[in-house]
Amino acid sequence: MEAKGIDFLPREELEALQLKRLQETVARSYERVECFRRRMDEKGLKPSDVKSLQDLAKLPFSYKKDLRDYYPYGLFAEPLENVVRVHASSGTTGKRIVVGYTQNDLDMWDDCIARMLTSLGVTAEDRIQVSFGYGLFTGGLGLHGGAQKIGALVIPMSSGNTPLQIQTMIDFEATVLCCTPSYVMYLGEEVQKMGVKDQLKLRIGIFGAEPWSENMREKIEDALGIKAYDIYGLSEVLGPGVSGECPEQAGMHIREDNFIAEIIDPDTEEVLPLGSEGELVFTSITKEAFPVIRYRTRDICRLIPERCPCGSTHLRMGKPQGRTDDMMIIRGVNVFPSQIEEVLLKVCGDKITPNYQIVLDRVNHNDTFDVNVEMSPSFFTDDIKSIEKLERTIVESLRSALGIGAKVHLVNPQSIVRSEGKAKRVIDLRKGKI
Repeated sequence: MEAKGIDFLPREELEALQLKRLQETVARSYERVECFRRRMDEKGLKPSDVKSLQDLAKLPFSYKKDLRDYYPYGLFAEPLENVVRVHASSGTTGKRIVVGYTQNDLDMWDDCIARMLTSLGVTAEDRIQVSFGYGLFTGGLGLHGGAQKIGALVIPMSSGNTPLQIQTMIDFEATVLCCTPSYVMYLGEEVQKMGVKDQLKLRIGIFGAEPWSENMREKIEDALGIKAYDIYGLSEVLGPGVSGECPEQAGMHIREDNFIAEIIDPDTEEVLPLGSEGELVFTSITKEAFPVIRYRTRDICRLIPERCPCGSTHLRMGKPQGRTDDMMIIRGVNVFPSQIEEVLLKVCGDKITPNYQIVLDRVNHNDTFDVNVEMSPSFFTDDIKSIEKLERTIVESLRSALGIGAKVHLVNPQSIVRSEGKAKRVIDLRKGKI
């Protein structure tokens, strides 16, 4: 099928294609993946029980823990001689997770990225600076392959070495930048300090791998004079390109010819109606080496049922509002870092930078909740009253939004450590304390 055509396929035809591919994937997984077969047997299910897309809800879930339990290749559905690449997590929070790709998987990945880029008006005339990390992380190589597929000039910078990043953007006349949103904010700060914004040729930014708010989008677009688009993916399902925004900037189109998305209640595991907020679950229906059935992403978001003005028939997902596993429970209240970021950027405007840290501790059996917020150079002042007034405003706004109080500390510009990858927003010191 022609790439553009499949994004505009009538829903009936798209869902018929999904069902065919789902049935094939379930049959292959049952035959070749011991973990999936065992769970199907425990439920008394056989692949032949999948007769409609609604039957997906009968199938067992899969989890990140499975990837550690079957490390490294126990969940692969292809022999290693058919696998041409692996990617893996860092393993900083436990045994690393490993995923594999056949050549067909890589071609599909390139196609997903190419379709997203093309929808944004990126062409062979563009020069794409990829500043996601390369190596075992999926970010860099994921964007790289799709950019090459459309014939664009790829600048494979990887992350880090910020002065060289900026100089390369200028010298090579990059028109598209791909990296994490927290890193592009850092790049924007450095561009401003160097006074070289007018030397940039950037027009589009593609950012993902961590949550970011609409207020942060506005700051990024203003800092670099670009249009900023969100992209979503995770290694367990594919990598970047599972979904991505179109020019409408109104949700990320899921490549539904390759992935089926569901929203579930994370506690009851019940499938929720379209439009409801809950945990995002993905099933891959074209992956060969490493298919996943009903993979619980832990990301909290909603699927958007309305047709996008761009005309694509594929469902959109909203920006993830946080994760069930990075949700903080503070004095019995569920809080996500993205909620705090939204308040900060909405209330404070240009008086702060988007750099902040949440510090949690436990003193005398009670949770403490501190938020360190970095002042912008333009607001940085010796006027203690102005600082205290802004701190009180933030405290009141956070209490109104979250329902609990926090101690807010405005700190000096550049005093919070910058990240060249994913930003570390939360420092939780409560572990082991009663």
